[in-house]
Amino acid sequence: MPKLDTENSLFDEIIRLGIADEPKLTSLYEECAKSGRNIITVLKENGLLTDEQFGILIAKSQNIEFLNLSPDKVEPIAAHMIPYELSNEHNLIGVRMEGDKLYVAMSSPMDLAIRDQIEMRTGCRVIPQAAAPNAIKSSIRYHFNVQNVTKQTIASMRLKKTTELEKQRPTAILDQLQESEDPVSSLVASIIAGAIDSRVSDIHIEPQEKDMIIRYRIDGVLRKELNIPSSAQAEILSHIKILAKMDIAEKRLPQDGHITTVHQNKEYDLRVSSLPSIVGEKIVIRILDKTGSKWNIDNITPDSRDNEGMRKLVENPYGMILLTGPTGSGKTTTLYSLLQLLNNGRRNIITVEDPVEYRLDGITQVQTNAKAGLTFASALRSILRQDPDVILIGEIRDPETAEIAVSAAMTGHLVLSTLHTNDAAGALSRLINLDVPPFMLASSLLGAIAQRLVRTSCFACKEAYKPEPEIRTRLFPNEPEDMVLYRGSGCDNCSKTGYLGRRGLYEILPVTNTIQNMIIEGKSDTEIKRQAIKEGMRTLKQSGLQQVLSGSTTLDELYRVVDMQEE
Repeated sequence: MPKLDTENSLFDEIIRLGIADEPKLTSLYEECAKSGRNIITVLKENGLLTDEQFGILIAKSQNIEFLNLSPDKVEPIAAHMIPYELSNEHNLIGVRMEGDKLYVAMSSPMDLAIRDQIEMRTGCRVIPQAAAPNAIKSSIRYHFNVQNVTKQTIASMRLKKTTELEKQRPTAILDQLQESEDPVSSLVASIIAGAIDSRVSDIHIEPQEKDMIIRYRIDGVLRKELNIPSSAQAEILSHIKILAKMDIAEKRLPQDGHITTVHQNKEYDLRVSSLPSIVGEKIVIRILDKTGSKWNIDNITPDSRDNEGMRKLVENPYGMILLTGPTGSGKTTTLYSLLQLLNNGRRNIITVEDPVEYRLDGITQVQTNAKAGLTFASALRSILRQDPDVILIGEIRDPETAEIAVSAAMTGHLVLSTLHTNDAAGALSRLINLDVPPFMLASSLLGAIAQRLVRTSCFACKEAYKPEPEIRTRLFPNEPEDMVLYRGSGCDNCSKTGYLGRRGLYEILPVTNTIQNMIIEGKSDTEIKRQAIKEGMRTLKQSGLQQVLSGSTTLDELYRVVDMQEE
C-alpha cells in the first residue's frame, strides 16, 4: 500500500511500540484511506494507545520532539507566559524560554491557530513539543493550582484591609467599594474553576474566627485548599448568594439556591446551600456536570459479576429493587445507570426525586415541593395514573411512601428506590419497620443492593509491597505467602494522595424463594444475610478485598469505608 515518507516512518514506529502487528495495522491503514481519517485517531478510538504512546506518535507524525514531561521540567516563568485559561482549555503549557523562543508542550502541537494566539500574546516564537496529554494536565495542575491563581487577589484583599484603616475620607471608602467588585468576582470564579479542574464534588466555604477556609471534597475526602482574609468574608458570601438568587439579607435561616455556569465549553449546575453558624454563614456548593455524565452501567459497574447481577434484577418486568448506603455512596449514579439500561423508548419511565440532580433524555422527572404539598407520596399517587412501566423514587422515607411503592411493585410496575441502611439485608427490616407487611415485602422485593465508593490507587505511582503475615493470614488465608498488594506512593498526578478517582463496591442480595419464606417467617437480618452468602452473595467486605487483591484500591481505603469486622 503506497504511503508518504512520514507515514512509512509512523508505520514502523507503531510496529516498534507493539501497538499493533503488521497485518492489523495494514488493515487499519486501508480503513483510514477509505474514510479519510487519521491513523492515530483510529488507534486512540479503538483503545490501542496508552497516553504516552499517543504523544510519541503525534511527535513522530509531525517530526517534532517528544518530551517526557513532568512538573519539575517546566520553568515557572515559561508556564505563566501563557494564561491559565488558554493552557487548560487547549491542554498545553510553556516549558522553557530560550531567547525569543518559547518551547510549549501541546496535546495538539499542529494547532496553528493556538500557536499564533500564543505568539501574539507573548511576542515569542512558539516551538511546539509533543507530550502525553495526562502529563500536560498534571503539569498544569501543579503550576496553576488554585492557591497560585488566587494568591494575588487574596494579597490585594489583605492590602485593602490595611488601607481602610489608614484612610478615613468618605470618598475613598466609596472608591474602594467600587473597586472591590472585581477582586471578589475574580476570587469566586477562580475557586469554582479550580474546583472543576480538580474533579471536586463539593466546595466548602467555612467562616472561622480569623480567616475563612476553603475546602474541596475530592474522591469523597475533604482537603483544605486555602485561607481567605475575614475582611473579605461578607463580600464573598454575598456575591455567591446573589449568583445563586438567594436572599442576601437573610442570614439567620438556611437557604438553597443554584448557579448555572459554563467552564471549558461544558455546562455545570452548582447547587448552593447556606447554613448559619456562630461565626457566620457556611456555604457548600455541589458541582454537577450536566454534559459529561453518560450513565453507562458498564462504566459504573465494570466488575462482570456485579454487572451481571444488576442486569438480572432489572430484567424483571415488575417488582422492587432497593439501593442502600450512606449519603455520598453513589446510589443515585447507580440508579440512573439502571434507568438508562431500561430507557429503550418502549417503556414509560417516571422519577420523583428531591432534588432532580441530573436531566435524563426520554424520562419524565418530577421534583418534590413540600411547600406546595408535592411530597413523594402525593407525587406517586399521580404518577400511577400516568401509565408508568418503571418508577424511580428518590428515597423511601415514611410509611405512606413505602406502602405506595410496594403496592406499585405488586401491580405490574418496576420500582427502583433507595434506603439508608448499612447493608443489603438491612433494607428488609427497614421496610418492615415502615409498616410494610412481611408477606407483601416478600412478594414485591426483587433484591437489595448495598453500595460504597472507594478511592482507586493512582496508576502513575502505584507500587507493590508485601503485607504483614498477620494481615495475609486474617484477610487473605487462601493466598500464597509471597503475595503482594499495591498502594500509591503519591505523585503530582494524584496531588500526592496516592489515589485518583473512585469505583463502586456492591453487595447484591437477590430475593430467592428461600429468602422470601424467611421474610414471611420474620427471620432476622443476620439470618437472611447468612443465607444469601450461602446462595453466593458477595458481601461488601469480600468485594472490597477482591479489589485490594487486584490492585484497584488499598487496605487503608477499604477500612475507611467498609465495616471490616463483619463475619
